[in-house]
Amino acid sequence: MSTHTSQESKAAKTSNPDGFAPDAVRDLSGVLNALLADVFALYLKTKNFHWHMSGPHFRDYHLLLDDQATQIFAITDDIAERVRKIGGSTLRSVGHIAKLQRIADNDQEFVPARDMLLELHADNKTLVESLRAAHEVAGRASDYATTSLIEVWIDEAERRAWFLFEATR
Repeated sequence: MSTHTSQESKAAKTSNPDGFAPDAVRDLSGVLNALLADVFALYLKTKNFHWHMSGPHFRDYHLLLDDQATQIFAITDDIAERVRKIGGSTLRSVGHIAKLQRIADNDQEFVPARDMLLELHADNKTLVESLRAAHEVAGRASDYATTSLIEVWIDEAERRAWFLFEATR
């Protein structure tokens, strides 16, 4: 076990690799961590529905949700690493996710397939709104790397919402 002086520990906690002002780091970290919590919540809900899918369109919906869950999970590391790159700290536990998530869990024993798709459609639309809000915060901070990433994630979430919407018609 290594020991650090309190000055070294403080320097490690306050280092800012990209040169953002402390207020910008706080604001960006806050919005990105809330976004990360929502992404984890949406990922787990999508996998939950994937695992518990049933009905006449089982195969199609099962595969659709698996593809969507994979896409959702793929951005978690990018979000967390972006927080670290700007000098912030990120989520540390499932409990931390639960405190920040805005997308509600679904612990129901049975959810009809159409209801699953409708709920995930609404959740992806909610995620789009959260992404847009994060984009505004990143834009105010002139964090072009984050705004660029978020623009791709918005497009992906809109596409997921569109597919889910079309599957329920």
